[in-house]
Amino acid sequence: MSETSEALQRKINSARELKSVVRTMKGLAAASIVQYERAVLSLANYYSAVQLGLTVCVRETLTPDPLVIRGGTSLVGPTAAIVFGSDQGLVAQFNDLLARFVVGQLEGSPGEKLVYVAGERICAQLEDLGMPPKQLYSVPNSVTAITPLINQILVDTEAFHEKGDIHIFHNRPRSRASYEPVRQRLLPFDEKWRRDLTQIEWPTRMLPQVMGSNELTIRALIREYLFVSLFKACAESLASENACRLAAMQRAERNIGNLLEELHSAFHRQRQSAIDEELFDVVSGFEVLAYEEKAQGGKGGKR
Repeated sequence: MSETSEALQRKINSARELKSVVRTMKGLAAASIVQYERAVLSLANYYSAVQLGLTVCVRETLTPDPLVIRGGTSLVGPTAAIVFGSDQGLVAQFNDLLARFVVGQLEGSPGEKLVYVAGERICAQLEDLGMPPKQLYSVPNSVTAITPLINQILVDTEAFHEKGDIHIFHNRPRSRASYEPVRQRLLPFDEKWRRDLTQIEWPTRMLPQVMGSNELTIRALIREYLFVSLFKACAESLASENACRLAAMQRAERNIGNLLEELHSAFHRQRQSAIDEELFDVVSGFEVLAYEEKAQGGKGGKR
């Protein structure tokens, strides 16, 4: 049974309103991508400065700090995983792929596994996969909200800094429309990490020296290194999330556009059909009247 013109018009109006909402969400996602990408780029110089400071400290350190060097292998102790996902939907398989990646990576890790998660959506995914998180955080809604989250995570995972492994899991952008789940070993540092630092050349001819306690300095720089690493992972995750949402909104906009074309076509067909019926009624009525007048005229002529 075909729909009435009024019903089609209501559907067209609803589709137009939905398209307007999708356009707004698309604009917000695009703007969010820019701010998070800028945040990642702005960390580059700061990260470089922290790395140079660590280079100086490691070169002057004769006895390895237990926080810095624990050999080349992980401790047989608890493993802490920091996972950055999303709170909101409309991100396709953003959380599902990352959750499966986390579980697959941690299955072979010895000892207890404690998961710290930012994002309700991925928290539910991990629970379904048999890895319930120890702590859940809200995903930041702006660049300024990232710093409080990272500080809280560092406080909550401080116990692992000297007795266990810490790994970061998040989605990293590959392009404006794609991403990939990645894993970064945050702690402990190993000999390879120290060897890589010692190979970094100081940018000027004036070699620096550590003023005061080398141990306090290196610990302060390591805290900054941990902060920058987590901040970057969170910003990259947010950029990937919004890129995924932008792609979803673009697909939705195209689908709504196609739906509007179909509705407009159906509406015009319906109107044309109604006009044709009215014209047919007019023509039929005219022919009936003409026939009756002709018939009456014929009777009058016979009399």
